[in-house]
Amino acid sequence: MAKNSIIIKGARQHNLKNIDITIPRDKFVVFTGLSGSGKSSLAFDTIYAEGQRRYIESLSSYARQFLGQMDKPDVDYIEGLSPAISIDQKTTSKNPRSTVGTVTEVYDYLRLIYSRIGVPHCPKCKKVIKQQTVDEIIDKILSFENGTKLQILAPVVRAKKGEHQKVFESAKKSGYVRVRADGVTYDLYEEIKLEKTKRHSIEIVVDRIALKDGISARLADSLETALKLGNGLVIVEIIGGEEMLFSQNYACPDCGISIEEMSPRMFSFNSPFGACPTCSGLGNLTEFDEDLIIPDKSLSLREGAIKAMGWNVKDPGTIAHAQLSGLAKKYGFSLDTPINELSDEHYNILMYGTNGEPISYFYKYNIEQPFEGVMKCIERRYKESFSSYMRAEYENYMSSITCPDCHGERLKKEVLAVTINGKSISDVTKMSVRDAKKFFEEIELTDTEKLIANQVLKEINARLGFLVNVGLGYLTLARSAGTLSGGEAQRIRLATQIGSGLTGVLYILDEPSIGLHQRDNDKLLATLKNLRDLGNTLIVVEHDEDTMFAADYIVDIGPGAGVHGGEVVAQGTVDEIMKSKRSETGLYLSGAKKIEVPSKRRDGNGKFLTVYGASQNNLKNIDVTFPLGKFVAVTGVSGSGKSSLVNEILYKKLSAVLNGSKKKATNFKKIEGIENLDKVINIDQSPIGRTPRSNPATYTGVFTDIRDLFASTNEAKIRGYKSGRFSFNISGGRCEACSGDGILKIEMNFLPDVYVPCEVCKGKRYNRETLEVKYKDKNIYEVLEMTVEEGLEFFKNLPKIKRKLQTLYDVGLGYIKIGQPSTTLSGGEAQRVKLATELSRRSTGKTIYILDEPTTGLHTADVHRLIDVLNTLVDTGNTVVVIEHNLDIIKTADHIIDLGPEGGDMGGTIVCTGTPEEVAKCEKSFTGKYLKKYLKK
Repeated sequence: MAKNSIIIKGARQHNLKNIDITIPRDKFVVFTGLSGSGKSSLAFDTIYAEGQRRYIESLSSYARQFLGQMDKPDVDYIEGLSPAISIDQKTTSKNPRSTVGTVTEVYDYLRLIYSRIGVPHCPKCKKVIKQQTVDEIIDKILSFENGTKLQILAPVVRAKKGEHQKVFESAKKSGYVRVRADGVTYDLYEEIKLEKTKRHSIEIVVDRIALKDGISARLADSLETALKLGNGLVIVEIIGGEEMLFSQNYACPDCGISIEEMSPRMFSFNSPFGACPTCSGLGNLTEFDEDLIIPDKSLSLREGAIKAMGWNVKDPGTIAHAQLSGLAKKYGFSLDTPINELSDEHYNILMYGTNGEPISYFYKYNIEQPFEGVMKCIERRYKESFSSYMRAEYENYMSSITCPDCHGERLKKEVLAVTINGKSISDVTKMSVRDAKKFFEEIELTDTEKLIANQVLKEINARLGFLVNVGLGYLTLARSAGTLSGGEAQRIRLATQIGSGLTGVLYILDEPSIGLHQRDNDKLLATLKNLRDLGNTLIVVEHDEDTMFAADYIVDIGPGAGVHGGEVVAQGTVDEIMKSKRSETGLYLSGAKKIEVPSKRRDGNGKFLTVYGASQNNLKNIDVTFPLGKFVAVTGVSGSGKSSLVNEILYKKLSAVLNGSKKKATNFKKIEGIENLDKVINIDQSPIGRTPRSNPATYTGVFTDIRDLFASTNEAKIRGYKSGRFSFNISGGRCEACSGDGILKIEMNFLPDVYVPCEVCKGKRYNRETLEVKYKDKNIYEVLEMTVEEGLEFFKNLPKIKRKLQTLYDVGLGYIKIGQPSTTLSGGEAQRVKLATELSRRSTGKTIYILDEPTTGLHTADVHRLIDVLNTLVDTGNTVVVIEHNLDIIKTADHIIDLGPEGGDMGGTIVCTGTPEEVAKCEKSFTGKYLKKYLKK
């Protein structure tokens, strides 16, 4: 049986209720169910954790200490397991050095092919450069004046870790007297100690000479010796002056520019050999921005135009007031003049100083000194500050600019001058994956180049092909990995796995359809079936209808969420699930339950928010109008420019104007209609906290009310306890043995870390005295352990607490614990906690809410509930803007803005706008095509 099935007995992880289940192997299996029902607990925390743990335990104890350890799940036994690979959404690197090219490993192959068949050109005159002979090097050196002192060095070690004692001993035996290590010259007869863990560059000093007549023979001998030692490289240093690298390999005869022998590391922006020295391979620099330091130029200095710390001119007792008064007096302008009315000369003096010209001002004493300028002063303070708080404060006034030397291409000029078929490595990474694939398929090479590059080209084309197949053909290889959505990052990892061609593996995927338009979903499903057909088992946690209809087998977990879930409600083929009366999923799949299309669309309040000239990323200078007082859906295929428009332009600008944030929006001309709004709220899926101390109670603010309630009890008043006594984040009421964590972590080296309940408080986080204070026979720990549903009943007579818990219940989170650590909440749950927090606040009716794919992780039943919540927000006069692919959400919107028509460089325009009915009639709209059948349903 175990050969054909995975048999699980007694699974009790998290909320699973001791379930037994048999899952077919080598099939495409979908786990579905309401959010919080236990799908991830079964798929990831039980099946994946056990598969990974067993595989790791088959390795040696030495190897295991270097691998992430998996806890043993709470299950009696599992049979028929294969080594498991998890492809989830949480593993995108936020490292600015990580790009689509590096993550998919395509860039590694590009570096290899460019280093082997690339044609180097001079970065100055663009001529093809070739190897230098010893005679050419001698001629170049002899062109310097007589009497010039030189030393000739042979580079023997270049940026390698180690102590390199053998190198020094070998040089000493060969009769050399001096070496230069990391720029410092040493005598070989003294002891040289280098740090083993750092990279070092070592050159042997071959000769030291002064140029004079008749020196060429000695120079030739020394150069030949140095070139032999340095494998074709020699460094000639003019003592007290410049240093030149000569190569027997490549150099431009006219400009005299040499490049070392081409190697893959030379094309890496993460290596000092290839990275642009100005930006260290990041492609951009961070510097202070005048528009962030003075965001509103209609204000005067006295009205507080300069927002940076230390420039308060309102208070006459500050040094800033004294300096700027003296500056204004000397140059004839006023502290009451708006910044935008200052002359260019006065503005430059204010921002960049008096250029050494002293000004007189009185601050405790009469002082006369030059004024360094607001910008230069802030830059100096930032560099001199040792306080992390001060540095973080100043960093709020910085913005990123493209590197002026490499223009965002990350590499040295010499590297960017190496081409294949006229394209540099940077040109290729700037292409979309689709275009790069076409370039390499049509590449023209000589017979010799074909022999060298065939194998590499095969790997590049295969990887690019996999990316196109999973619907990511619109991405560029240079795109930063940190800007990818969870779904995009997951599909990149999926493409990498298909490339590995493994069989007999258990793949567990977490909602791979996220961020994917219905049009691209078919490609994804074909990819998943291909992975299954190779001989692998696929378990996909998913809510998407198309995926369920394509699956071989479905397991529906439920029936409810949290404590109401954790059981197998139904399992079998899609037809069997649809026949099940107990399965919520089946009812929606069969159409017995459905999300209705509204009978009437809202008219809005007649006001508009209009973005003019949006050109962020791939947006093509478009004007977009958002009607206010409506439910607006921004749609389009993946990569069409939805996030660029809504998150990068609209949200950042509104946030800066309405909320006073220091986010800077660029790449648009203007936004009209902001005066019709009073605040903007972005409800995303980022965690509500990164530590177990953060929880829904602390985030929504209900914890403060609960602590105040406990502090108001007679027992607390008798003991003199204030509300701080009931916080586990500060000393006083918490258990000090575990600092209020309730658990202690014990590190076990090559076994998983063990978490044990604190022996003193038994996991209750508070000391005995605090727990003796009770409200309605419950102490603070017992209240935090209640579910939101239980809390509603418990606090039904306290309107302030009840209102906040009610909103958590209304968004479908009645099953979570009031004090549940935020680290255990899913992205969808975190987003709904934020939504509930906003709902619990008093509405002004002039708020705009922005949500980016709020249906992530939500079952159709939860989507139904979410739509009701969003409609509540709009019905009170607010505006809701949603970026979404889910057609149930789109069909209920009042207004759709459809971007496209394709992704990447073929997107970025408005395809059509209007009601769902109007968009469904649009022939050019892919969204309209799929929306048509949903409106008919």
